[in-house]
Amino acid sequence: MRIALLAAAALALTAVTSEAQHAPTRRKIVETITIDASADKVWAVVGNPADAGWIENVAGAEQTGTPEKPAYRLTLKNGHAIVEEARKIDPERRSFAYYILQNEVSDLPAKAYSATISVQPEGDHAATVAWKAAFYRGHPNNDPPPELNDENSEKAVRAWVHASLENLKARLEKGGS
Repeated sequence: MRIALLAAAALALTAVTSEAQHAPTRRKIVETITIDASADKVWAVVGNPADAGWIENVAGAEQTGTPEKPAYRLTLKNGHAIVEEARKIDPERRSFAYYILQNEVSDLPAKAYSATISVQPEGDHAATVAWKAAFYRGHPNNDPPPELNDENSEKAVRAWVHASLENLKARLEKGGS
């Protein structure tokens, strides 16, 4: 009897362990870039979520929601949209936190995505932008297709964030705002 109970417990543990190997895990990324522009100039762009033209693949943006609960609809170049809710915009700390409410996983392979973008001065004429994101892969169930597994979702989100920061740098260092 005791052996049967131990065998059943071992089998149950194996099943849980096996399933956990395929379950999504919360991914976290941090990307930073230094821009040759003042922190105030950089924040003027980053702190205005309706000015999202620097974000990779975004064709336009519009504010939706209410002043108490601002949301933004980012229209992508392919016509799809990402809808995000501003969680906290802190001009004093030059920090913008948001949560994506809606997106197509073919555009951004992530679910339950939240991020904070912050701007820190590096002297009078430069700033470092840090983009910290946390999310689950685009396929929430076990055994995702390869393009939506943990590693590939993280790779795609990291590439999108990196390209967005490069776009921001190029825009601001060309004298744009």
